[in-house]
Amino acid sequence: MEFVIITGMSGAGKTSALHILEDIGYYCVDNIPASLLTTFYTLCSKSDDEMMKHVAVVVDVRGNENYTKMNQEIEEFKLAHNNVKILYLDAKSDVLIIRYKETRRKHPLAERLKDGTVAEAVQLEKELLMPVKKLADYNIDTTYMSNKQLRERVMSVFMEDTSQSLTLTFMSFGFKYGIPLEADLITDVRCLPNPFYIPELKYLTGNDKAVRDYVLKSEDTQEFLRLTLNLLDFSVPLYLKEGKSELVVGIGCTGGKHRSVTIARQLREHFYQKGYKCVIQHRDINK
Repeated sequence: MEFVIITGMSGAGKTSALHILEDIGYYCVDNIPASLLTTFYTLCSKSDDEMMKHVAVVVDVRGNENYTKMNQEIEEFKLAHNNVKILYLDAKSDVLIIRYKETRRKHPLAERLKDGTVAEAVQLEKELLMPVKKLADYNIDTTYMSNKQLRERVMSVFMEDTSQSLTLTFMSFGFKYGIPLEADLITDVRCLPNPFYIPELKYLTGNDKAVRDYVLKSEDTQEFLRLTLNLLDFSVPLYLKEGKSELVVGIGCTGGKHRSVTIARQLREHFYQKGYKCVIQHRDINK
């Protein structure tokens, strides 16, 4: 049985992630108290129903009044079952505040703060959930994600063969839009030849062969790739040895369209050929 706990910040997309998992065959339950995790897990594990082979639940501040106890119960539950994975959804505070203002929904911690603002509620929630965030196997920051990108990311992690214990996610991005908070490693490729200044390449992306050829024909690019791959070839097995479930490698250029996309594709292809489970995401390619 595969058991996924979805948790994280209110407004970061937990419900959307749950719906995505439901679409690919998971039996899903929203807003379950942490104290019921063991009981629910036992019921699912004893069931003969095929639907119970893949289960996902949302556990967050809505269904738990004692947040210290909630974090402790999640940690103990995860330690007791090696088939439990935690997916943590997060976003920048200012984005979460805007989302709440747009929907005019009440923040789950509003009652606890009484006269507190949404900003104060968001900050409090971040502090309360920090222990469980550190336990997460997968961290997804939805600050700059569209619903389509979130769907692709969740499906790529949970829909493929789970026999490979480490998922390598190569995420291209533009520094002008901010560094992806979920990235474990950041590679800055702004030092490489920039197709943006070539008129016939400016409005293309790294998914176009002409752009890739321009970037990759440089000797500097080839040496950069060689050294970067040497580092990753050395470090990825160490992350695997430490039991990490997902390693997110951010590859950034100025706008996230040309160089970062090109290098992300090269890194992904290298590790795919080596037999790793690989995911690629181009965060800012359409901006």
